[in-house]
Amino acid sequence: MDPQNPYQSPQSSLEPAYGEEELAGRGIRLVSAIIDGVIMLVLLLPLMFVGGYFEQALTAAQAGQQTFGLQFLWGLIGVILFFVIQAYPLNQSGQTWGKKVMKIKIVDMDGLQPSLVELLGKRYLFSQGIGLIPCLGAIVQLVDVLMIFRDDRRCLHDQIAGTKVVVAR
Repeated sequence: MDPQNPYQSPQSSLEPAYGEEELAGRGIRLVSAIIDGVIMLVLLLPLMFVGGYFEQALTAAQAGQQTFGLQFLWGLIGVILFFVIQAYPLNQSGQTWGKKVMKIKIVDMDGLQPSLVELLGKRYLFSQGIGLIPCLGAIVQLVDVLMIFRDDRRCLHDQIAGTKVVVAR
């Protein structure tokens, strides 16, 4: 406050305190997830075509059969492919390829980079694996994503893994 102007509003720094990271914005996190999703689509769709997924699904649909087993198998292949694609950047910097592009990263609650096993096991195995459960998986994934609208911007998978997403500096 200026001693010359007692009516001036108090001034405070809007920067995070030393050692405290700035939380990544919701929009940036969404864009990074979209980038990761596009990478997965570009790699997984040709595999599904070559592997006969579409042909088998069409045949089952025409016969009036359920394809839960087929969907589960290809969902599992997708989870494994995600782990293979994202393991390197997650291990190096706590970032997926999409997070690297958007300049955000995953840290634990102390601001340190979690281990690859913690990231893949707690954070991504939950968020990717739960989606393989018919009906229930979709509901849990919706709740997971909607939790980003809380003040701490931590989704359910962040809560489970003890992580947060911050701006990379």
